[in-house]
Amino acid sequence: MKWKEILIIIAIFIVSLNLRPAITSIGPLLNTIRADLHISGTQVSLLTAIPVFCMGLFAPLAVPMQRRFDLRSAIFMLVALIGVATFMRMFAASYSMLLATSLLVGFAIAIISPMLNTFIKMHFPHKVATVVSIYSLAMGAGATLSAGFTAVFYEYFGKWTTALGVWSVLAVIALIVWRFAIKPDEGATLFTAISSEVRNPWKTKKAWILLLFFGMQASLFFSLMTWLAPVAMEHGFSVITAGTILTAMSLVQLTTNALLPSFLAKYPNHIAWLFILLAVGSIGASCLFIGTSSAIWAGAMLLGVTLGGLFPLALTLPLNEARNREEANAWSSMVMSGGFMMSAMIPLFIGFVYDMMQSHFYTKIIFALLLLALFLAVFAISRAGEKKS
Repeated sequence: MKWKEILIIIAIFIVSLNLRPAITSIGPLLNTIRADLHISGTQVSLLTAIPVFCMGLFAPLAVPMQRRFDLRSAIFMLVALIGVATFMRMFAASYSMLLATSLLVGFAIAIISPMLNTFIKMHFPHKVATVVSIYSLAMGAGATLSAGFTAVFYEYFGKWTTALGVWSVLAVIALIVWRFAIKPDEGATLFTAISSEVRNPWKTKKAWILLLFFGMQASLFFSLMTWLAPVAMEHGFSVITAGTILTAMSLVQLTTNALLPSFLAKYPNHIAWLFILLAVGSIGASCLFIGTSSAIWAGAMLLGVTLGGLFPLALTLPLNEARNREEANAWSSMVMSGGFMMSAMIPLFIGFVYDMMQSHFYTKIIFALLLLALFLAVFAISRAGEKKS
């Protein structure tokens, strides 16, 4: 691999680190924020639901924005917006300010994600799965860092606002690396001419199946990142230990991300891997119902394996279906748009159910139902592939 390509991959990795901390840093402090601001479980879950919903709502704007700006400048501006919104949380000792920053973060992430997919397709057309795994690895790393250290920062600084706002440092680093590594000609827009051979994903059955699959795997991820710590705390874990469980799950997720490309190289059947990953996750969800300390830890580890494999495969599937760069952007935007809007609803629904029932037993049932729905979605994907062949 050339030095120039290595620099681009490093830049993609650093930028991708910023795509989760503003969302996943809420989870470890969920009970703290709820108690300090005197808000309900439904209200506090909006802090993760809103940015995820925005990630779906605004994803289609990636196409017109790429026609207006070159990729290098557009991604730079959006990372800056994430940094500013996250830094504002230093002074966000109010629920309304947290909601506003969540909206800004969701808007920026919504547009960056399809842009990075397109950027990868443009620069690494023959290494898409490998680079997407690196991109996914970086997002997992950002989630891991925020899940593990947000509670530590809270203990050190004594203020949850500081613990949330400190993650803006990642955006500053990303801006410097991106500006240095990506030259203007490397971020040129792909839309100087639009191909007439672009299939409309909104009219394609396979794209809708991929959307449902993406939405449900994202729902599982954000539900676990938001509610696994409170589930653990209901079983007697402290704030720090519950945060450590999230960190451990995320570390397993990272490891799976890192190992997945080599496994795919030897055994390239994506559908088989999806079924294996979901079987592992189902065992993990069953462990949560047992409720003992060791079972909670084991369940988190197994669910980390599932999360680590599902997301890069969910990103790769629409890229594999795309016949050209314009389709890659259109299919990715559509799948992410609908998928993230779906996934925003589930953590919010869990908060509503918890407010009604005052028990996380029902939270664990929702985790299990998501895994069942994912099994059905993968089966539908496999059937669609058979009909195509």
